[in-house]
Amino acid sequence: MKLALLTALAGSAAAFAPAPVSKASTSLNLNPEAALGENWDPMGFSKMHEIKGAFPNMFPHPQFLEEAEIKHGRMAMLAWTGVWAVSSGLHFPGAPEADDWTNALGVWAREDPGGFGIILAFIMIAEGEGVSHAGDNFRGLSKKVPGDMGFNWMGHGEATVDRYKAVEKRNGRAAMIAMASLFAFKSIPGSVPLMDLFGAN
Repeated sequence: MKLALLTALAGSAAAFAPAPVSKASTSLNLNPEAALGENWDPMGFSKMHEIKGAFPNMFPHPQFLEEAEIKHGRMAMLAWTGVWAVSSGLHFPGAPEADDWTNALGVWAREDPGGFGIILAFIMIAEGEGVSHAGDNFRGLSKKVPGDMGFNWMGHGEATVDRYKAVEKRNGRAAMIAMASLFAFKSIPGSVPLMDLFGAN
């Protein structure tokens, strides 16, 4: 299992690397964000709220979709890091240990319900604070920029913040694909041929 995780980690390292800075050129631009636009949406999900004849507020506004993508990308990056760390043998001292990461949540909830409850309460408070004061982003009425938690403790300028936003989205998308691949590998034998090729179990 360690070999499989190290292989998957090495294979996805390019997705988590910072974007290279290139000089302006009139040659063909192969940067997907520049070529496809920042809000590349081939399926038209961001236009669904404009459908005529649909029930009012039936489809989410792009504010909601962008917030959801950023949030799920952050969770997937944390999940990937957790799977990698635990599979590499890293554990918090005194924390419950499971044979496999797929059943670790249940083991933790059963063996340490107090700690599990504290973390769950923290997540609920953070989730509530993240959306409660900003307005209804499902209908496009939010005053909050999607993904912005309201603090810039390093004092970065606007250009740097915009660059990190793009990097975070790209890394979040890669992490969501990585976690989906890990779940598929564990639940559907043969669904991720690369893992089989390297003898993962």
